[in-house]
Amino acid sequence: MTSEDREAPSRDNEATPPSRRSIRSFVIRGGRQTAAQERAMAELWPRYGVEFNAQPVDLDQLFGRQAPRMLEIGFGAGEALLAFAQAHPELDCIGVEVHKPGVGHLLLGAETAGLTNLRVICHDAVEVLQQQLAPASIQLIHIFFPDPWHKKRHHKRRLIQPELVELLARVLAVGGKLRLATDWEHYALQMREVIDASTSFTNDAADTGFVTRNEERPLTRFERRGHRLGHGVWDLSYTRIVTPSQ
Repeated sequence: MTSEDREAPSRDNEATPPSRRSIRSFVIRGGRQTAAQERAMAELWPRYGVEFNAQPVDLDQLFGRQAPRMLEIGFGAGEALLAFAQAHPELDCIGVEVHKPGVGHLLLGAETAGLTNLRVICHDAVEVLQQQLAPASIQLIHIFFPDPWHKKRHHKRRLIQPELVELLARVLAVGGKLRLATDWEHYALQMREVIDASTSFTNDAADTGFVTRNEERPLTRFERRGHRLGHGVWDLSYTRIVTPSQ
């Protein structure tokens, strides 16, 4: 789906009806795993990994407890997700990413930190939102630095589209938070336009549309590089509200 390193490979699932794959914001790109990442996928996946299933996963059973849950879509190398899971042992954290080297990197970090509140799904996030996560099962969603697809002809491939926002609203509980960040101003403005138009969310910064960087979002190496190049970063925060149909 997305990645702070602008790499987002995946694989098509031909068994999935085309209507369920209408949002496609990533392409298959080469990415070689290191030996350590390959080891992590082989040895640590059974501990942290969750295979995709077209049925809702029982999160209480998966984590062995009842707790609030957060979801990060397109975690890249996993820096932000790892830091968040470490800082919030009271929350169960789920990461979705299609880039296997990034998944392997996160698994290694989770092992080193001894985390028990983290699980990873290596699959198309759209299908995870549609099928694997139950309605209102998540209290917090992070989407940081999704691929901006900066060329105009590629804007249709951007992750944040009305259809995706509906899926986010489906799994996010009322009162839950949706946090996003991008270093492309045009994409930031599109994000705001698309999500502001949804009756399922209210902008937490209605006056300006954007919020200051949340202290819980660490500066990733990608963002630090952007700062050195003089790039701006735009953060958005939304609250899930009751829709007229609810």
